Amino acid sequence: MAAAPRQVAEGIGRVAQAAIYRAGSFGRRPAVPTDGTRLEEAAETVMSRRGFAYVAGSAGSEAGARANREAFDRWRVVPRLLVDTSERDLSVEVLGRRHATPLLVSPVGVLSAAHPDADLAVARAARDASVTPVLSTQASVPMETVAEALAGSPFWYQLYWSRDDDLAASLVHRAEACGAEALVVTLDTAYLGWRPRDLDLGHLPFARGEGIAQYTSDPVFARLVAERVAAASARPAGPSPRPTPAAVRTLLAVSRNHPGGTRDNLRSPVPRAAVETFLDVFSRPSLTWDDLPRLRGLSSLPVVLKGVLHPDDATRALDLGVDGLWVSNHGGRQVDRTVAALDALPGVVAAVRERAPGTPVLFDSGVRTGVDALVALALGATAVGIGRPHVYGLALAGEEGVGEVLRNIAAELDLTAALTGVRTLADVTPDLLTRAG
Repeated sequence: MAAAPRQVAEGIGRVAQAAIYRAGSFGRRPAVPTDGTRLEEAAETVMSRRGFAYVAGSAGSEAGARANREAFDRWRVVPRLLVDTSERDLSVEVLGRRHATPLLVSPVGVLSAAHPDADLAVARAARDASVTPVLSTQASVPMETVAEALAGSPFWYQLYWSRDDDLAASLVHRAEACGAEALVVTLDTAYLGWRPRDLDLGHLPFARGEGIAQYTSDPVFARLVAERVAAASARPAGPSPRPTPAAVRTLLAVSRNHPGGTRDNLRSPVPRAAVETFLDVFSRPSLTWDDLPRLRGLSSLPVVLKGVLHPDDATRALDLGVDGLWVSNHGGRQVDRTVAALDALPGVVAAVRERAPGTPVLFDSGVRTGVDALVALALGATAVGIGRPHVYGLALAGEEGVGEVLRNIAAELDLTAALTGVRTLADVTPDLLTRAG
């Protein structure tokens, strides 16, 4: 008797391909470029000048951002043949949960610069793609609203540690209360980097009330704002400068972005005080290693440190008992001529494997395609975050655009894995790569 035919796992690659070609036969084309390296160019055509500068811009001469891409260009994939890859499993366990793919949505602030649906569109698209989103402290939508839209689907929360410790604690408590499964503490943003694209436009979105929804929805922040308003009202009123058209436009933007009605906000001192308070408390440059253990007292959630580039920092973090490390140079946005995150990845991985094997090492910065993700995984990353590409998808087609970006990257990763003899992530090792030229 002949053996029954084996059931073949299609894999997201073939499924996505088939869906695109099937739609094409009816005249429908993808909402976003399937070549991830073309997303930025396409997004620039639909975004405002200020919005695109904020998302695409990096520190200084942007050498750090270029280095991220050049680091990927130094690697080539070496396919292996005659391996049965008809059934593949690219899932991975990270911090106690099995993820369908080794992809995450990296935290990106001020998503309203790309699309009015902002964080809600990204979260819903990530949920539908079975990719865990990491919600930003600089969100355009409060975390509770996003968590409600996710309806129980997993998400993590990224924390910028405020100058006000009570505010930092409040953000952590809120994240845990609304269902976050991990805290990602970004450590490379004690100050905003020198970003010429924004500086040349004189544009800081936070000064217009954009990207501060986590703050304006926070009870501790509300108290700080009320104290500022009370202190201002107690001072003698001085002469008011004549408003310029630009100042009026900024006031309108602040009033629109603050919770509540625009008309009421225009008459209230609170929205302006909220912006001023945020600018005062945004980040804490005095933060040191001695402060990190305090997170354990604030929450029982796993803690991941984001921005690690040096093996010694990785070792020190592990000694303090963190649950994961995230290799990243913030997409080149903080330090010009910084080391490429991909170049730093192997050293951090080696330090982690020596000190605490099994600790996840996450990665982002410079990832544009599924093959980029495969290279990072081969160099030791446990999972790979998708940053700017998902924002460009958001700008191009809202929630649908984000979903297509995540699908396309996962599909290319899956097909490339199959074509190189990879069946599971255990097969993705440095032997899969060779140095270019």
